[in-house]
Amino acid sequence: MSALPRALSPDAEYASPAVRRLRDDLSLALRAAAYHGLEEGVCNHFSVMLPGTQDRYLINPRGLHWSEVGPDDIVLIDVHGNVLAGRHRVEPTALFIHGAVHRLTGRAVVLHCHMPYATALTLTQDGALDPTLSQNAMRFMNRLAVDRVYNGLALDDAEGERIAGAMAGENAGKDIIFLANHGVIVAGLSVAWAYDDLYYLERACLHQVLAQSTGRPLVPVDAKLAAHVAAQIQGEREQSDLFFEALRRLLPPPRR
Repeated sequence: MSALPRALSPDAEYASPAVRRLRDDLSLALRAAAYHGLEEGVCNHFSVMLPGTQDRYLINPRGLHWSEVGPDDIVLIDVHGNVLAGRHRVEPTALFIHGAVHRLTGRAVVLHCHMPYATALTLTQDGALDPTLSQNAMRFMNRLAVDRVYNGLALDDAEGERIAGAMAGENAGKDIIFLANHGVIVAGLSVAWAYDDLYYLERACLHQVLAQSTGRPLVPVDAKLAAHVAAQIQGEREQSDLFFEALRRLLPPPRR
């Protein structure tokens, strides 16, 4: 994505073709998450940094169910949480978590939700998915971080930075984090790729929880094989784009 000219006013930037495409993609990801049962009331947040910037990003509004979010409901804010363009407010915890993850990891897209099966695994002693089990899980080999500290709602800079720090530093390169007793964050280069990872992460967690519920011993594969499968999937992401375009056909913007 090319950088946006800084001379544009926030309203003009919001209406530019490049940002309009991002608003389309972000609102589609939100509706898809609702369609796939990954949403939770009107809580949780998806965001995408504006191309070529480090201080402005798009995020879903406060108070709308994800199934009803269209491109014009998406809000443009800065890393301090100031609304620059858009007609809605933004929920406070979004400002602290997303601003910190964008800033400290450099990831363009940050998806945070409490999807059922992934969240269930954050309640266990291991705290995360085992990437040596199902084929869906293997795509996440060497990509997972675990934050084992739960401090309540993320309502200050320190908490957001602590969460983001668990994806940076010695965990640099980990684009998915399981948050203890909380939920998950999936970060990525594009909305389509990040949503594809989010969807398959939940499928992999579902398979693990179902397998564990049988009480029978699990059969992991060798870690080297799991890493090979991860490289195969990461080396060809056209399927992610095709999935997202199929969702675009399936889930048109809401009429309001």
